Amino acid sequence: MQVIAHRGASKAEPENTIAAFERAHQLRADAVELDVRRTRDHVLVVHHDAVLPDGRVIVHTNFADLPSHVPTLGAALDACQPMWVNVEIKNDPNEPDFDPSDHIADATLDELSRRSEGDERWLISSFRRETIDRCHELRPSIRTAWLTIAVAPNTVTDLAASGHSAVHPWFGVVTREMIDAFHDVGLQVNTWTCDDPDRMRELIEWGIDGICTNVPDVAVTFR
Repeated sequence: MQVIAHRGASKAEPENTIAAFERAHQLRADAVELDVRRTRDHVLVVHHDAVLPDGRVIVHTNFADLPSHVPTLGAALDACQPMWVNVEIKNDPNEPDFDPSDHIADATLDELSRRSEGDERWLISSFRRETIDRCHELRPSIRTAWLTIAVAPNTVTDLAASGHSAVHPWFGVVTREMIDAFHDVGLQVNTWTCDDPDRMRELIEWGIDGICTNVPDVAVTFR
């Protein structure tokens, strides 16, 4: 079972910051999950929300004008070493930075491809199915996963046939049968965002592949 620090060790440090990523490694997490958006001047940055606390929209703001704690994707990936990284691409049709052309996917792949660590260090996920489809099409050597709350009956065979590596369902809907069904077609199941020790134990007993959590120090005690 892989322990994936949700936005870094976000219980211990401010989420999606260099400090949170470095703390995740100190707490023995296997991986970090982080969120990617783009600025007005086309810099990839790590931030969960499309809008800053002061009301400014990231995609309408130049990188130099962002708060100093918002890192570039490159700086975030550096801070996550030697852990592997779940790069969540934010591209929601209901948010102000939505890009139906998925240019952010292309830019994210360009950033990962320029790095020397190797494609096996990355897993790209998104709630937008078209985004991970495009990532897999452009660079199939990088693992891809679909983020979802619920799992429809046809999801298992559809994701496998499309070449994706995993599904990332919300922990509240995960069942033993769901895990078995995805494992039967060779897909992993990594769940989000579980901080409850009893639920962690249950998921591990069922064979979950990864738990994304705000408290990686708790999750590692069950490995």
